[in-house]
Amino acid sequence: MGLSKYESSVKSVNSPVEAVYNTLSDLNNIERIKDRIPADKVKDIKFDRDSCSLCVDPVGEVKFIICDREENRTVKYTAENSPLPVYIWIQMLPTTETTSKIKVTCHLELNMFLRGMIGGKIKEGIEKIAETLAAINY
Repeated sequence: MGLSKYESSVKSVNSPVEAVYNTLSDLNNIERIKDRIPADKVKDIKFDRDSCSLCVDPVGEVKFIICDREENRTVKYTAENSPLPVYIWIQMLPTTETTSKIKVTCHLELNMFLRGMIGGKIKEGIEKIAETLAAINY
């Protein structure tokens, strides 16, 4: 097993970095974007300030917990109840006073067989997450 890294492309956001950080560092804000999450892929979403649990077929319930916050720069999440160790980082950077950029990175422990089977889908999923986050009205 080795740690695999999947990164989204850098996305432009039409909001200041402070607004992006304030939204993403409090998982209660998922309520605002809940309708953008594909209902056929994710069910039973529950959240509070520091965590979000959801049911993903065929894995079951997975809970993401904020494990680190660096104001206006990074929010890091780790997964509990996941069959594999997963870490997701959302990095943000101001570009002007009213715009910013974000990038999503996923670190996942996969063996070579799984990396070949699901690596492309993970990369695709990380890119979709970044696109969704870039489209939010913060």
